[in-house]
Amino acid sequence: MPLPRFASPVDAERFGEYRIHRRPDDPRPLLRFHGRIGGPATTPAAGRYHLYGGTFCPWSQRVDITRRLANLTGVVSLSYVDDERDGRGWAFRPARGPDPVNGFALLREAFEATEPGFDGHVSVPALWDREHRRLVSNDSDGIANDLASRFTAITTPIVDTYPVALRPEIDALNGWLGPAVNNGASLAARHRSGGIAAAARDALLWTFATLDRRLAGSRYLLGDALTQADIRLWVALVRYDVGPNATRSINGGLDAYPNLWAYARELYRVPAFRDTTDFATFAADGAEIPDWEGVTV
Repeated sequence: MPLPRFASPVDAERFGEYRIHRRPDDPRPLLRFHGRIGGPATTPAAGRYHLYGGTFCPWSQRVDITRRLANLTGVVSLSYVDDERDGRGWAFRPARGPDPVNGFALLREAFEATEPGFDGHVSVPALWDREHRRLVSNDSDGIANDLASRFTAITTPIVDTYPVALRPEIDALNGWLGPAVNNGASLAARHRSGGIAAAARDALLWTFATLDRRLAGSRYLLGDALTQADIRLWVALVRYDVGPNATRSINGGLDAYPNLWAYARELYRVPAFRDTTDFATFAADGAEIPDWEGVTV
């Protein structure tokens, strides 16, 4: 492996702010790589794959929670990019450590190694294939589902979060929760401007109320089974009152929904959820962190 390199400090004056440059006539998806583990060229194998992640990112946290519940911490390695970026995109700096696989200073180098001249969005999580020295995927849905389901011949999962029998229901829930909660919360924070943002707030609060009723008689979203739907929802819930709703501009707080709040705190007590949560990397300045350690009722 090449000697690790570090990027220079964040310098927006020199490099500008990070922007996603996308031409209106470009039909390519924002997340460019959608490879899957389990094909002829991507067989599951211990030590073959590496995840590039960020502690600030809900999608990276979702993948790491899945990795831990799938019992893959010794099978699929993980490293973090720095918490801040400038126009160069995510980078490796001393605070989070070097890239242990390729010695890259900038995550962009992994994308360019996969697609020379890469001009798309440099994002985490991103799954790297050591054998072919290229990215497999930067699509968190595909990565999470593959980690949950494609390594069972190598290791026994602690929890099967993507069981075959429940996949249609999990996928349907994710199709609902993604727009309404994961993507809708930040948009809802701008609801006072009216229009789309106000509609997003209404949809978010309606979804919270619906989930609260659903969880009145259910431990998880699908009964007693902890699944990818729960993980997807939870990474948004843990950020809600310290991020989009930090000033309580959307509503009075997640604890307005007692069943949803109890469910979220129960999941926080699971080590895979708690140990991957670093409030300092995603809480707004001055945000008060709710009592996640409290006993649920």
